[in-house]
Amino acid sequence: MTAPLSPLAFETLASLLKSKSGLVIGTDKTYLLETRLAGLIKREKLTDLNGLADRLRRVGSDTLAREVVEAMTTNESFFFRDDKPFQHFRTQALPRLVAARPPGSTLRIWSAASSSGQEAFSLAMIVAESTAVLAGRKVEIIGTDIARDQLARAREGVYSQFEVQRGLPVQMLMRYFKKDESNWRIADVIRSMVQFREYNLLSDLRALGRFDIVFCRNVLIYFDQPTKGRVLDAIAAQMPPDGMLYLGGAETVLGITGRFAPMPNERGVYGVTPAMAPQRMAAAM
Repeated sequence: MTAPLSPLAFETLASLLKSKSGLVIGTDKTYLLETRLAGLIKREKLTDLNGLADRLRRVGSDTLAREVVEAMTTNESFFFRDDKPFQHFRTQALPRLVAARPPGSTLRIWSAASSSGQEAFSLAMIVAESTAVLAGRKVEIIGTDIARDQLARAREGVYSQFEVQRGLPVQMLMRYFKKDESNWRIADVIRSMVQFREYNLLSDLRALGRFDIVFCRNVLIYFDQPTKGRVLDAIAAQMPPDGMLYLGGAETVLGITGRFAPMPNERGVYGVTPAMAPQRMAAAM
């Protein structure tokens, strides 16, 4: 029988997750720690979370700390999740932004916290079917995550039967995937459209460059309000005035930042608003 999680052990784990990933976990979420870290506890031949926290406090625990963060931040992902954002991307965002860009220009799209790649590849499949709309303009898709094992899966582009049955239209499965024993491998033409990089949303986003469209869905719900605001402001700083941000259905910018505003009659889609000039900020204080 394992011992109850001590206050010191909880603080060790919670502080690690907050500082390294922005993830805020309360004492009511102890079950998540137990569930997601069970594999690491077993591998390290520890008894419980208290033993894991003790190990993390030792010098030279950086690798284990990374593995703890990855285990806790790996989120479920599937193709065309919720569908409506992808329909908006296909019918509204892509045509509108392409029309505003000169011929020969490049449209940059960011799938933040891309996990095992389904969201980024869903966007790539839509782009692949929008050649007439693009009219020769290029599209660059970047998928980022902090979990190395998930990035490795995304780069490989191989998914189980269960994974391709969740949201992926049959016609797209037949067109863009090939059977690979009991799994399905995404076509090279789609895989080559996406670059996957290891990146933390809490890092300086300027290194990623500017993006016309950002999908940052079902990520902010794990952050506290100050962290949400900091991440959203950093994203806005990397977008043009007509850029579009997609958040999850349970997420919002309202009361968090003034850098984005809801798109009229759309749920989860936000447009960039101008940054407040320093003089105006001083006057407002």
